[in-house]
Amino acid sequence: MDKILIRGNNSLRGSVQIRGSKNAVLPLMAGALLTEETCTLHNVPCLHDVFTMDKILTQMGVEIEFTGRFMTIRTPSNIVPYAPYDLVRKMRASFFVLGPLLARFGKAKVSLPGGCAIGTRPVDIHLKGLEKLGAKIHLENGYVIAQGKLRGAEIYLDFPSVGATENLIMASTLAEGVTKIYNPAQEPEVVDLANFLNKIGAKIRGAGTEVITIEGVKQLGGCEHTVIPDRIEAGTFIIAGIATNGDVQVNSVIPEHLATFLTKLSEAGAEIEIGKNYIRAKSPNRILKSISITTLPYPGFPTDLQAQTMALLTCAEGTSIIKETIFENRFLHAAELCRMGADIKLEGNTAIIKGVECLKGAPVMASDLRASAALIIAGLMAKEGETIISRVYHLDRGYERIEERLASLGATIQRIRED
Repeated sequence: MDKILIRGNNSLRGSVQIRGSKNAVLPLMAGALLTEETCTLHNVPCLHDVFTMDKILTQMGVEIEFTGRFMTIRTPSNIVPYAPYDLVRKMRASFFVLGPLLARFGKAKVSLPGGCAIGTRPVDIHLKGLEKLGAKIHLENGYVIAQGKLRGAEIYLDFPSVGATENLIMASTLAEGVTKIYNPAQEPEVVDLANFLNKIGAKIRGAGTEVITIEGVKQLGGCEHTVIPDRIEAGTFIIAGIATNGDVQVNSVIPEHLATFLTKLSEAGAEIEIGKNYIRAKSPNRILKSISITTLPYPGFPTDLQAQTMALLTCAEGTSIIKETIFENRFLHAAELCRMGADIKLEGNTAIIKGVECLKGAPVMASDLRASAALIIAGLMAKEGETIISRVYHLDRGYERIEERLASLGATIQRIRED
């Protein structure tokens, strides 16, 4: 199993190109199930989660070609609408196939999902919404079995779940009549999916607002679509630069997707320069100030940047407070940061971080994707010693060759491959 070895205390400087969004491309791939015509995606990141979704779709009979950052997808009418446990257990986003399979083929058998150990993330919001659209659903031996002709309905989401919103949008595109989704997720990835679906002939209005309206159509076509840049990857590189007293510019980004996050970094004292499609972040000539953060659905502070920000704040002046409202188990990285000298106390869904003078290298273990990134940042911050991060297979799910790209900015970091 691979490990990451880091020798810290180097300032990161330079620029880095941001890849396509992991959280956008996976539902886009699932959305291609809705049409028999070819869909072409550009700016596709080379990630393990993308490869997993590729396997899920191809084992159904979907035809996929993936070369470089270019992917073509064609879904024949004779595919098998079945997503098995051995693949779905690896990635929760694979559950996205349920809505489009049900909409186009009238039936689907999809395993209950797995994924990172950061919370239960129940799928009941997805299933309740699909039942409102007329689906008949039952659970059998760990599988969701759904069938029925879908019809438009009014759906209120008890929580603005990104996955449920995207699944229900896709299901509604071919439903008879009009569907309205109230209290949907407003994340940029939801908007990107709606833009893609509209390109292939869907009639969707209001994505990114408090109500999404979908007028069902009889069939959909093909299109070419460019995946939006990954705002979480961009935020991770920005934090790495600030945390190491550096000066890092992320290119090919959409700055407004990170507005709340950048506001909080400025509050801590970071110097932020925003261009049309770039963000430059510089560390101040003094210690960062402590801040308080509450993770919230978009446009609030993103939970996917909480762990990385916690690493940054371990050496800020004073006491910082982080309240996690999205996932109940998303503080597993705190204990590992404490192994490196951080002073973090957990009280329920709140972390109290008292700034220390410095972190020191130590052997640590990653618990999930974003925790892996947080431990890399902490390793880069360490003033002495080596940091060895194990279980880094999580990293490859959401960051493309992150160690090579950090090394290009001046980090002393390498992947240790073990048999």
